[in-house]
Amino acid sequence: MSLVKSKQRVADHGEVFTPRWMVDAMLDLVKDETERIDARFLEPACGSGNFVARILQRKLAAVEVKYGKSDFDRRHFSLYALMCIYGIELLADNVAECRENALEILAEYTHVDGRDDLWLAASHVLKTNILHGDALTMRMRDGQPITFAEWGYLGKGKFQRRDFRLDVLTGSADFTAQGSLFGKHEIFTPIRTYSPVNIRELAALEAGNTTSEAI
Repeated sequence: MSLVKSKQRVADHGEVFTPRWMVDAMLDLVKDETERIDARFLEPACGSGNFVARILQRKLAAVEVKYGKSDFDRRHFSLYALMCIYGIELLADNVAECRENALEILAEYTHVDGRDDLWLAASHVLKTNILHGDALTMRMRDGQPITFAEWGYLGKGKFQRRDFRLDVLTGSADFTAQGSLFGKHEIFTPIRTYSPVNIRELAALEAGNTTSEAI
């Protein structure tokens, strides 16, 4: 893969992609975390997803070791691994490519395609986790504050989403629980909490058949 798409993009946006060997070397510095399914990672300038892809692949390898013998657990923990990876990117084409790359990795591992609820659920999650915005201003391209979804796996096939504003999370970093994007201090109050959902219900959200319910 070329490290640049064009000289103009380098000049306009400072866009240079990190080579695979360097991605792996950097992730090896936090190897234990990359192999923990529920460890959360944020790439604030994710490009087309070089870091996102490798983190996901490492997490899925951990899923295989722990849950590979159970199709139910394998599907649900694969989705949960994806839910714990976040990215922000300035350029729309990179956002789309990053989402596509991550979805392809998950689909290949779980042997699903666009007709499967897991594929649709993962596509929905990627739209909430890989965002088109500016990490420096902490705003989306439309000017709204960047908001991330914290996904939790409740067990028995149920996931729950809580939304947090990035500027609040980073502005209160002193209170953040070690190793977590989302803190446990009372200052970290979600701006919205949703009812628990299963994979089929997440798939329906992606298909546009229903709307998510806040509680």
